[in-house]
Amino acid sequence: MKLSIFNSGKKKTGEIDLPSQFSEEYRPDLIKRAVHALQANSRQAYGADPDAGMRSSSKLSKRRRKYRGSYGFGISRVNRKILSRRGTRFSWVGAFSPQTTGGRKAHAPKSEKILAEKVNRKENRKAIRSAMTATLNKCLVEKRGHKVPVDYPFVLNNDIENMEKTKDVEQVLIDLGFQDELKRSLLKKIRAGLGTMRGRKYRKKKSVLIVTGGKCALSKAAKNLSGIDVVEAKELNAELLSPGTMSGRVTLWTENAVKKIAEEKLFR
Repeated sequence: MKLSIFNSGKKKTGEIDLPSQFSEEYRPDLIKRAVHALQANSRQAYGADPDAGMRSSSKLSKRRRKYRGSYGFGISRVNRKILSRRGTRFSWVGAFSPQTTGGRKAHAPKSEKILAEKVNRKENRKAIRSAMTATLNKCLVEKRGHKVPVDYPFVLNNDIENMEKTKDVEQVLIDLGFQDELKRSLLKKIRAGLGTMRGRKYRKKKSVLIVTGGKCALSKAAKNLSGIDVVEAKELNAELLSPGTMSGRVTLWTENAVKKIAEEKLFR
């Protein structure tokens, strides 16, 4: 498969043959599995304090006519903690049990639970190749919600990797026909649920992914553009290519990136 090479002014400077990694069968099931594994491996272990709800002295005698017993008083047999006492009569309140105020939680989350998932190496590489192929499928890209120019997909020449100014990168994307995509990436909405109180108040759109051959100034220049990611070819993974398990992220490959994938046989 051949793609046109454009410079920053969207002038065609040549063509390039894509390596076999871009000819993989589209497998959304494998992509979903690989993305879920990456998301699971990034989770932080959490759990309840093992002593939570069990710090009060709430043990009662389970025999009749015994001191500090609940049998024979017309009350439930739930564990109770004593607030005050007069002789053998107690003022107490339910404690310890899951249904009581301040009691423990039934089946609380355990911090020792293993959240990580594993994926076979060949399976993961196949998922990445499949996701790479999906980025060249214009129908899948548009179905994902991206606003792409008429002549998408294409490859960028290496000049873009040397850009150091954010405004220059933004202007190049506009010249390439991604002005509607940039407007789309600025939209954000307040998340539903408790995530608003946990440092993830807004939901934002994922926009253009730019794949480079190696470390370059572009990664810092494009850092402040909403929804845009810059990644080295060797650092690609299924989640970057298919955020949220949805394949077909709009992706711009540089000449260096395509050559590196071919020469080093990445993800084979």
